[in-house]
Amino acid sequence: MDEDDEPSHLAVVPAKAKPVEEGRKRPDGMGLGRQRSVKGVNKMARVWPCCLYVLLLVLLLDQAKAEPVADFYRGRTVTLYIGYSVGGGYDNYARVLARHLGSHIPGSPTILPQNMPGAGSLRALNYLYNAAPRDGSAIATFGRGLAMEPLIGSSPTQFDARKLVWLGSGSDEISLCGTWHTSRIKTWNDMQTIPFTVGGEGSGSDPDIFAAMMKKVFGIKLRIVSGYPGSAELALAVERGEIDGRCGWSLSSLRQMRPAWLATKQFNPIVQLNLEKSPDLPDVPAITEFAQTQAQRQILKLVLSRQSMARPFAAPPGVPADRAEALRQAFERTMADPKFIAEAGAAGLEVNPVSGLEIDRLIGELYQTPPDVVAEAKAALAPER
Repeated sequence: MDEDDEPSHLAVVPAKAKPVEEGRKRPDGMGLGRQRSVKGVNKMARVWPCCLYVLLLVLLLDQAKAEPVADFYRGRTVTLYIGYSVGGGYDNYARVLARHLGSHIPGSPTILPQNMPGAGSLRALNYLYNAAPRDGSAIATFGRGLAMEPLIGSSPTQFDARKLVWLGSGSDEISLCGTWHTSRIKTWNDMQTIPFTVGGEGSGSDPDIFAAMMKKVFGIKLRIVSGYPGSAELALAVERGEIDGRCGWSLSSLRQMRPAWLATKQFNPIVQLNLEKSPDLPDVPAITEFAQTQAQRQILKLVLSRQSMARPFAAPPGVPADRAEALRQAFERTMADPKFIAEAGAAGLEVNPVSGLEIDRLIGELYQTPPDVVAEAKAALAPER
């Protein structure tokens, strides 16, 4: 009898299913790996909603954290105190920043620039630290060297630079010491042999500090005429012949205020006041090239490290942590904002930002300078009596 001729009345009893052993195939042809993958899919189907829930919870928590900051700043005005008079480099930089910073702060507050010149911007910093609101509604820009004033300066400071909420700096800086084209002072040797005058803005400001350092450390025969409110007034004084020049003039500020001065050689840059020579001015030596002793080199490092934070912005201590972080992040985002970069470039302002955390670290390192070096630097920078 052929298999096809098997009697139809015989029932076919299925064999008892055997467990699938490892490495074998199931009767339906599905391998063990396939069986496990199905189990994995089923497991992921159960786990995925949990992951989605956790992700949603994290997002909601972040939003919850951001909302109080946005609620605080919404409809509010943040005052940006500028430690110098209208028209100088710090003032121009701050005003361009003010037009963009608010859009990067949660709640989009209005940023209101307010000039507060005096004592080389020390007045503004003392006010920020001691009298301005500590709720995140006040920030300021001031001389880059003031952070070191309590350590090596002689002015009556009322702040601790390590406690400020540093938002960041718009750029690092190249600084110059030079003279007007009609001055007798043309070279470094002339500075060491011929008396001349330079302008200053007040104790703790770059022009005063740098000039004092050059006089005490290198024997430069200069006399400081201090008290000018800012760079605009100093530029006029140089043009009028009231002073021979200025020591501590930011290259970016000079280019922005008097773009033709260098090209037409009306202003004669004699030395770069930087730790390293800038390739922008290959024919102008760095002052470090004239240092002959270890003590001179150490003093230069302590004084000139401020160039790394050329356009500093800060808030007072005590600002709530979430608002302080929002301000720092807003500053960093502004520095990367194409609209800000374009306007700054059109105004001749450099954008080479330094973060608030980097400034914190730099100041911390400088305040750990050995006491004997600090004492020597302080003596060198002390005003004459």
